[in-house]
Amino acid sequence: MNCGSSRCLVMGLAFLVALPALLLPGTALGEEVIDLGGWSRGKLERLQAEAGRIPEPGRRIEFISEAFLETPYLADTLIGSAGTAEVFVLRLDGVDCFTLLDYVEALRRTSDFDGFKEALRRIRYRDGRIEFLSRNHFFSEWGEANSAHLRDVTALVGEEKVRRVEKQLNRKKDSALYLPGYPVKKREIACIPPEAVDASVLARLQSGDYVGIYSPLPGLDVSHVGIVVKGGGQVFLSHASSRPELQKVVDQELVSYLGGKKGLVVYRPVEADE
Repeated sequence: MNCGSSRCLVMGLAFLVALPALLLPGTALGEEVIDLGGWSRGKLERLQAEAGRIPEPGRRIEFISEAFLETPYLADTLIGSAGTAEVFVLRLDGVDCFTLLDYVEALRRTSDFDGFKEALRRIRYRDGRIEFLSRNHFFSEWGEANSAHLRDVTALVGEEKVRRVEKQLNRKKDSALYLPGYPVKKREIACIPPEAVDASVLARLQSGDYVGIYSPLPGLDVSHVGIVVKGGGQVFLSHASSRPELQKVVDQELVSYLGGKKGLVVYRPVEADE
C-alpha cells in the first residue's frame, strides 16, 4: 500500500487504512485536489525536460527523486474509502512513501504537466478509474498494474536466495480487514529475506529501482517503500520518512536502514516498449 498515509503500512499499516483525508479549503468531494506546494507548472515541466534527456529509466528516476529531497512528510493525503467518494489528489506540498513513488514515476514517463496528471491517474488507479476499489493500495498491486513500465526483478536481484510467500492481502491474522470494504486478494510475493541482503545483492540493485520493505505480517506485502540511489560506492534508500526526527524525504544508507531485519521486494523501471 502507499506509506505513512493509509497507503504505507498497508503499504504497510498506515497505508491500508483509508482514513478520512482532509479536503483543502473550498474543495468538495468529487473534485480534484491540486496543491503544487513550492512547485509551479513551469518548474515541473523544466524538471521533466531535463529528465527527458536522460535515456536510462533508472537514472531518470534518480534525477527526479533528488528534486524531492527535503519535501515534508505528509500522511493520509488521499481521499476515499468504501463509504467516501474517491477524489483525484495531486499534492506536492508533502508526500508519504507511496505517493512519492507515484509522483516520481508519473514525472519520469511524461514531458508536460497535463501528461503528468494523466500518468498519475493511471499509475495510482487500475485502468485510470478514480475509485476506491480501483486504487492500488498494495505495492504488489501497484507493480502489477504498471507492468508495462515496471518489472518485478526480485528474483533477478536475489537469485537463489529469494523466498516466495503466499499472502492473503488485506486480511489480518484475526481475519479482520486492514481496509474495510476492499476485497482480500491472494498473491504470491517474491522477497529477498533480510539475511540474504549481502554485497552481491546490493551490487545487483540499480539506481532507480523501486523497493518495498517486505512485511512478514499476515495481509501485508510491504511496510514501506522507497527508491534505490547508488553513488560513491554506496547504496542509499531515498524515501519519505515518518520518523519524528526526520519527517521529510531523505537518502539513508540502505544496509543501515534495513538493520539486518528487513527484506526487499524490487521493481525495476523499463520503457513501455521493452
